[in-house]
Amino acid sequence: MTEQDLSKKQSNFVHLHVHSHYSLLDGLIKIDDLITRAKECGMDALALTDHGSMYGAIELYQKDKKAGIKPIIGVEAYVAKRGHLKKTPKLDANPYHLVLLAKDQKGYKNLSKLTTIAHLEGYYYKPRIDKELLKKYSEGLVALSSCMRGEVPLHLSIGKDTEVEKMALEYQEIFGKGNFYLELQIHPGLEGQKDLHDEVNQKILNLSKKTDIPVVATNDVHYLDREDYEAHDILLCVQTGNIVTDQNRLRQGKEEDYSFRSPKEMEKLFKDAPEAISNTQKIANQCSLEFKLGEAILPRFEVPEGETPDSYLKKLCYRGLIERYAKNKSLLKKEEISKEKLKEVVGEKIFKRFQYEYGVIKEMGYSPYFLIVWDFVKYAKDHKIIVGPGRGSAAGSIVSYALDITTIDPLRYDLLFERFLNPARISMPDIDLDFADDRRDEMIQYVTEKYGKERVSQIITFGTMAARNAVRDVGRALGMAYNDVDRIAKMIPMFTDLKKSLEKVPELRAAMGEDPAVERLIKMAQKLEGVARHASTHAAGVVISRDPLVEHVPIQHATRGDGSSTVVQYSMFDLEAIGLLKMDFLGLSNLTVIRNALRIIHKIRGEEIEIDKVPLDDQKTFELLREGRTTGVFQLESSGMKRYLKELKPTKFEDIVAMVALYRPGPMEWIPDYIKGKHKPESVKYLHPKLEPILKETYGVAVYQEQVLRIARDLAGFSLGEADVLRKAVGKKIRKLLIEQKKKFVEGVEKEGYGKELGEKLFSFIEPFAGYGFNKAHATCYAMIAYQTAYLKANYPAEFMAALLTSDQGNTDRVAIEVSECRQMEIEVLPPGVNESFVEFGVIKKTGNITFGLGAIKNVGLKPAEIIVEERQKNGKYKNLDDFVKRVCSHHEVGKKPLESLIQSGALDNLGEREVLLRNLDRILSYGGEMGRSSLNGQTDFFAGLKIDGAPAFELKPAEKMPKKECLAWEKKLLGLYLSDHPLKEMEDFFVKNITSFSELRERKRGDEVIVGGIVINIQKIITRSNEPMLFVKLADLSNEFETLIFPGLFKKNPDFWREDKIIAIKGKISDKDDEIKILADDYQEIDEEILKGDKPLQFNSKGRNHYQNNRSSFARKDNKETYLKLFVPEVASKDLLAEIRQILLENQGDYRVILAFTVDEKVKKQVEIPIKIDFNFTLRKKLGDFLGEEMVKLMRTSA
Repeated sequence: MTEQDLSKKQSNFVHLHVHSHYSLLDGLIKIDDLITRAKECGMDALALTDHGSMYGAIELYQKDKKAGIKPIIGVEAYVAKRGHLKKTPKLDANPYHLVLLAKDQKGYKNLSKLTTIAHLEGYYYKPRIDKELLKKYSEGLVALSSCMRGEVPLHLSIGKDTEVEKMALEYQEIFGKGNFYLELQIHPGLEGQKDLHDEVNQKILNLSKKTDIPVVATNDVHYLDREDYEAHDILLCVQTGNIVTDQNRLRQGKEEDYSFRSPKEMEKLFKDAPEAISNTQKIANQCSLEFKLGEAILPRFEVPEGETPDSYLKKLCYRGLIERYAKNKSLLKKEEISKEKLKEVVGEKIFKRFQYEYGVIKEMGYSPYFLIVWDFVKYAKDHKIIVGPGRGSAAGSIVSYALDITTIDPLRYDLLFERFLNPARISMPDIDLDFADDRRDEMIQYVTEKYGKERVSQIITFGTMAARNAVRDVGRALGMAYNDVDRIAKMIPMFTDLKKSLEKVPELRAAMGEDPAVERLIKMAQKLEGVARHASTHAAGVVISRDPLVEHVPIQHATRGDGSSTVVQYSMFDLEAIGLLKMDFLGLSNLTVIRNALRIIHKIRGEEIEIDKVPLDDQKTFELLREGRTTGVFQLESSGMKRYLKELKPTKFEDIVAMVALYRPGPMEWIPDYIKGKHKPESVKYLHPKLEPILKETYGVAVYQEQVLRIARDLAGFSLGEADVLRKAVGKKIRKLLIEQKKKFVEGVEKEGYGKELGEKLFSFIEPFAGYGFNKAHATCYAMIAYQTAYLKANYPAEFMAALLTSDQGNTDRVAIEVSECRQMEIEVLPPGVNESFVEFGVIKKTGNITFGLGAIKNVGLKPAEIIVEERQKNGKYKNLDDFVKRVCSHHEVGKKPLESLIQSGALDNLGEREVLLRNLDRILSYGGEMGRSSLNGQTDFFAGLKIDGAPAFELKPAEKMPKKECLAWEKKLLGLYLSDHPLKEMEDFFVKNITSFSELRERKRGDEVIVGGIVINIQKIITRSNEPMLFVKLADLSNEFETLIFPGLFKKNPDFWREDKIIAIKGKISDKDDEIKILADDYQEIDEEILKGDKPLQFNSKGRNHYQNNRSSFARKDNKETYLKLFVPEVASKDLLAEIRQILLENQGDYRVILAFTVDEKVKKQVEIPIKIDFNFTLRKKLGDFLGEEMVKLMRTSA
């Protein structure tokens, strides 16, 4: 920096010791706020030195550059006293602090290596390095002696002055003269500490003069303003779990002042040591780190000798194109295939499309990228790992299709390459991959082994404090009563910050104005809102590097797992900025269902089905779709989708593609137009004849983004690249861009000779579609999975349902729905039995019935189930209880809980009566344990004389016969449904004559008055906003389960009436909101013996109807605050996962609130309410369960 430059500056001071919120639960400042303050202070440089990590380095670099500030990347490292590998309690728990700043790329790489070693090798309470490592990696670094926990200032503070000179000179020797500075800080501290600070600073100045080591002024910044000290103190309490009134805790007092002091304030504080101020600028001038942002650093893909990535890609594509398109595949026998010959066998159109795509890929330098992805997919398919047909816009590429990365023909489905890779916009292609969810980890392992552990890692993500979470954290730290804090937190709408919440919610404003404690709570929560709370692992992201990752990015252990997996310290966006290859490996449970179904089909029928080659015109499949029998079918099983499928009556695959694209918020309103167009094509009208070839396949509705691109190309003269820019501008709804693009579009239409008026009309026509239109390539891929699952269900119903049940066997609610579906398909699901069942649901070859999986019994677990099945398959069926105990219960995994559940569920019914086995459970386990111990001791002959076919070798105590009702209750609890029998079976005649079954309700109209009945299987009470109790009562009749609503007025009639297992009749009206049938009760009555015998009639009080009339609207308006759906989502959930969840919720809108509970290691870390209200139903539960796991989807209701 020249003297002229310096004269323009307000100050020579630069903050070099700064902590952001990436000093987790210690720093309070977000990067944007930090840069804004530095800019306000007239600073032209700014450092970031978070504790032990570099999480915010690239974010700071990019935003500093944008703001015209020089970024200085650093870290406040922890230096182990006795070596970074020493981990002895007390001795090694308190390392020294040392600030390190990167001067250049060499320094950055060394900083990255030191940080990585600190985390992977030296972690002991803190990530630690040592002086030997500093000597090895000191080049390119400037070091500062740090705060009072630095080695030099700490020893000065405890009077060990004679040792300090040697320490300081050692650091200078490590980093080189001019690269080590002694920090001066002025933090008067707590009462009685001011003199110590002054004394240490004076000693540092004396040491500087004596050793000629320069001094530098810093402020160890942890928060922006001095007034933020209280919020920072609360943040420290959140970190340590203390409350602010605790005496012995980590704290920083108000007088210590770790704020972002202004340059003038710093100059005033250090007026007696002006060189400490000027040296901050000197150090800033030393640091000139630059990154080449946006340049791709693709991994090296090893190609055969004599090939380049470009030539090898072309060679693979030539062969792939012949495989895909040529009728005569004899050319594949040749080593080399000429361009002319390829063109001859695949045709002009295909060859031209390939040449264009290949030219773009080659020009942009992305051949290695396609080879890398090709290799992943090839490995998966070679190892029988199901891969999705494609995902996103990649299916629009004929190169992807030729390489077998995707299985969708882009020419057949008229998909555009430019939607995937736009020559007008240089950006890395993005091919996300779907794998069977239970084998995703194998793919990550393969990539790691191929490219090297040092070049592959998963990606970090950060959980931040949303408004509600911030309120709860602050409330805990302040020691406030849980109920008071909970009440305030629940006033905050989901996905709404505190500022907007205060504007929107009068109750929140009132509470803040009336109660000083609440005012303090809200104000402190606003300070903490948005601050990073913890780090975790991204759900799908994997990064692959050309060089060891540590050359580009620091690495640490993943927050979960066995300690062998790692994550890079930068978010996916920062990785993309520095050019590293980031890929999403997504696990899709539906692919696992397909794989399991194919396995079962082969085992039962001996058929080998290639799922990618099933006929797309199968009539059984379309019949299933037209009838809406799509439970278990990917993307098509919601109640609303079923209704539309029945109306649409699809006849071709493209109908499914359109429905996948349309069944979303926004475009959903055009579904009736699409259906009308299909059935009455003469009703379709076009603004201009040139629109017909573009919109004919979707009956005049612009369903896909690709159609918008074509309209812009064919009528406005845009290139497809320009058209994609238009699509993005409209989608983002940025007014300035929108105006620019509209002007360009209308002028283009005029220039093409169609007139300004048509240009205006066309833009108005495409504007809503461009915003909501779906990527046709992605819709086609997901429609293919939908069709494949429908094909399997239609043609191999038992095998498909067994695979579906296995996929969901960890969730009893979901299993109950699918068993009910089996019954409707006339497939019998047999009760579990240790001599018949498998671990998973299986199909009996002779009958086509399904056996209930042992692993699906609640509390049994997979390992005990595997032991039982493996032993039976190895040594034959279990002859009696002795045989079972001897062969199975000797395994410690088959303990009390699994055995008890096996007995209660009926899985041991063929070996003994449930009540007897339960009474003797401890004796059985003791006997089995004794056998296990004896076997280990080699005493197998001790039991050689047991008479397996005769009486038990140990005596079983008799037990009183268990009522059938209780046995069925166990089944319901452990299996999720009544399977062996039904509590209402003996009353079937009465129900047929007097009660409308659930299966009959779909034939009735909304609002029809009916009498339903069943056994009460679940009761949930909520309190409405008017502080009145009401009930959600789930009944099971002989056909299914359904929900009834008991409104407050009706509930008051007899609150003591409601008990589980009671058999009742309800008179009420049908509600079929969102095609999910519920009964709105008017009156109720118990079905007792007198009624069953005919001695007493069913009688309902018409007064009940008035209760319903008076309260129904009240509930619909108010209950949404009292009843809510809670989704337990991993903190590391990807954006794709959250987007899918959001779409599912939007498809089922209603009155219930939705709360996302973000979890780390199965513990809820934060909860957020989203601004979507839903109508909860079993179909919704299934769809959410597919993504999250059924146990992660819970309907919660406030207790009375």
